[in-house]
Amino acid sequence: MEEMNLRNYAYIGDAVWELHVREKTIKLTNNSRNLHKITTEKVKMGFQAELLHKLDEFLTEEEHEIARRGRNLPIPTARRQNQGEYRLATAFETLIGFWFLHDKKRLEYIFSLIEI
Repeated sequence: MEEMNLRNYAYIGDAVWELHVREKTIKLTNNSRNLHKITTEKVKMGFQAELLHKLDEFLTEEEHEIARRGRNLPIPTARRQNQGEYRLATAFETLIGFWFLHDKKRLEYIFSLIEI
């Protein structure tokens, strides 16, 4: 399997996660203000960090390694105040991107474990 730059996995993972969240939230309300509020709560780094912790027991060795490497990517200067959460959110997005590009069935399974 061709390996991509981890930052690219996180980049696509961020978009895939947000689309997944939006797909779920549009079923909850027709009010655009409420849609935005619900969505932003689910895509913020603190929520993603919590999800990574909850998924820990379901990850394979390879997935743990991808998450570890994603977590250790350099942090942009603007995000340094929340380093811990930012690193965990990046690890989460890296995994989402990896699964999206290489194992959509695994991604669907992971999404089934996550209640949003």
